[in-house]
Amino acid sequence: MRIAVVYPDLLGTYGDGGNGLVLAQRARWRGIDTELLQATSESAVPEADLYCLGGGEDGPQVRAARALIDDGMLTRRVAGGAVVLAVCAGYQIAGHGFPGAEGEPHEGIGLLGATTVKLSGPRAVGEVVAESALVPTVTGFENHGGRTTLEDGTTPFATVTSGVGNGDGSGTEGAVHGRVLGTYLHGPLLARNPALADLLLAWALEIDPAALPPLNDEAAQALRDERFEAVARPGRAGRRR
Repeated sequence: MRIAVVYPDLLGTYGDGGNGLVLAQRARWRGIDTELLQATSESAVPEADLYCLGGGEDGPQVRAARALIDDGMLTRRVAGGAVVLAVCAGYQIAGHGFPGAEGEPHEGIGLLGATTVKLSGPRAVGEVVAESALVPTVTGFENHGGRTTLEDGTTPFATVTSGVGNGDGSGTEGAVHGRVLGTYLHGPLLARNPALADLLLAWALEIDPAALPPLNDEAAQALRDERFEAVARPGRAGRRR
């Protein structure tokens, strides 16, 4: 399996490259021969089975989108069945359009039926807890100024129980279309949500996630419990899995 972290020099502000590390290590622990590529913007996007895009600032985000459109490899690979995890700026790039620093529209690469504009209110910053039909309760940290609206045929990744998420008033977080998953959640996301990492690996391997040999995720569960408790302190009760 080849896993590529796309443009870490442009989309590496929030440590989302850690998602690639998590995916590669969980594959290797299961005996899967795995190559992790750091695909910088100076070179062509390589052929891979699973791509990770991360968060970045306004200027680098615009440059990353333009470079991905011109390169074309990511779009071709998705058409051929490749998996994409796109976080924050990467999520916006994966849609049809996103705002620049002054709110001006920029073209996305169109992997997701989603369009982002500037939030009209305060920036969305803080811990998020969300419920997804794909994996157990999701935890992450959002830090974005976008309002993302999904088009018909694009499914939300999750429903927010704490936090902002897509910010369009729907209470949703992220988007899924085929094997492309976009989300605003940092963390890195997959360190907090190992079941999601395994889902992405299963998509890339074209197998049922239940067919992956189980791993000892006690450390990840301790992190999840810590984050859920942090959200619960102001008055929320209960422990989530």
